[in-house]
Amino acid sequence: MLRLLRLARILSVVLRHGLDEFATGHERVRWIRPLIRTVFFWRRLDRPRGERLRRALEELGPIFVKFGQVLSTRRDLLSADLADELAKLQDRVPPFPAEQALATLQRAYGRPVDEVFARFDRQPVASASVAQVHFAVLPDGREAAVKILRPGLAPVIARDIALLETAASLVEVVWKDGKRLRPREVIAEFRNHLRDELDLQREAANASQLRRNFRDSPLLRVPEVYWDWCMPEVMVMERMHGTPISQVQVLREQGVDIARLSRTGVEIFFTQVFRDGFFHADMHPGNIFVGPDGRYIALDFGIMGTLTEVDKNYLARNFLAFFRRDYRRVALAHVEAGWVPPGTRVDEFESAIRAVCEPIFDKPLKEISFGRVLLRLFQTARRFELEVQPQLVLLQKTLLNIEGLGRELDPDLDLWKTAKPFLERWMSEQVGWRGLLRHLKEEAPQWGVLLPQLPRLAHHALARVEPHRLEAALRALGQEQKRQSRLLALLAAGVGAVIVLLLALLTVG
Repeated sequence: MLRLLRLARILSVVLRHGLDEFATGHERVRWIRPLIRTVFFWRRLDRPRGERLRRALEELGPIFVKFGQVLSTRRDLLSADLADELAKLQDRVPPFPAEQALATLQRAYGRPVDEVFARFDRQPVASASVAQVHFAVLPDGREAAVKILRPGLAPVIARDIALLETAASLVEVVWKDGKRLRPREVIAEFRNHLRDELDLQREAANASQLRRNFRDSPLLRVPEVYWDWCMPEVMVMERMHGTPISQVQVLREQGVDIARLSRTGVEIFFTQVFRDGFFHADMHPGNIFVGPDGRYIALDFGIMGTLTEVDKNYLARNFLAFFRRDYRRVALAHVEAGWVPPGTRVDEFESAIRAVCEPIFDKPLKEISFGRVLLRLFQTARRFELEVQPQLVLLQKTLLNIEGLGRELDPDLDLWKTAKPFLERWMSEQVGWRGLLRHLKEEAPQWGVLLPQLPRLAHHALARVEPHRLEAALRALGQEQKRQSRLLALLAAGVGAVIVLLLALLTVG
């Protein structure tokens, strides 16, 4: 019954905002358009469809807002107007009552909050669709930030996800672009994001890993996780003091070098991606502060991206090729990686990439829109049947966040000149003699264990071979050795004859 009521509510919002046009675009159901216009004659649809979609998601609640945020990253699936509008979605969610927060904490710890913390602020300092944050003081006097999962969220999410999966199946049937947009795949991706965000211990582990990666770094601070107080519904970490990075004027008044700060942000991003293969994938201004010492402070670790060594090498080579305007190398990298069909003409692919990228070089960031560049790249990708790599979707989202952040801090930032030296240094460390030494050092322990075992492993392998097959292999090996011996004898005789002939000629001369 609850599911039917929720479905009725969703349909009401969809129809009121005129989102039925997405479903009635297919020729099979186009006949229903006049009927809908007649029944809902009172609605005004003078706003663009992207804005209407965004407003509908906001009205449907935090889970649909979160879905819209995830969907906004899939510019390979959405048109530019929809992706740009969905990117405006924010977690403007009212906090849940302090009584519910206290009940969650008492259930998690098995005792009253005042027995767990020396002080716990009942008033939250931040509230989002999944959790909210309160400040507290630990028994030993350390200041802490306590992140508490929103109560009763799991059943709401399960119900809404089930409805979204049903809607995705319908979209594939009735919308002409339904299958190309792969709505069921998008819903599955969204479900995985939510699953990760609903486990605050997983987020705590992400924070701990990122902190370890940037231990003693002059660039980035990550709060310490207080594991003794962490539970699946509660995450407790070091309280960080700083200024939101969006308050640029305040930072200037504090004497922060804004141009240097913007360059540092680019370096932090590339360090996470190429050195560690583990990066903060939700780097919007609300999650980034600047400390009194001028270092970045990262917050909110629910969404993190990972890359394999293969991904990192592919990306680094492509970035460097882009920076050097070697579009043929970019095209070849895609073909060699198998991301485009094997019969793709490299020269045509190279020409298409050049047409997208060439106009953006030698321009400051204020004159470049990565959104438009990505859109054109995805249009090119569809033309050449390029496979979208799921592991790079979060990286694309992060790049767009970096664009917005850089534009806000320093519109004249030259992203290419800032990133190129870092990438060149990283590549030399990976494929040069330093990389060789590093790989040898990494493999040495494994070889140290394996080498003494080789005789025993060879003996076991030979013992498993059937006797008649072993005899046949040895006989074949003996025949091959005889053949090679005859060839060597003939070669030696030939060489000897040549030497004798040369000596005779010299003697005659």
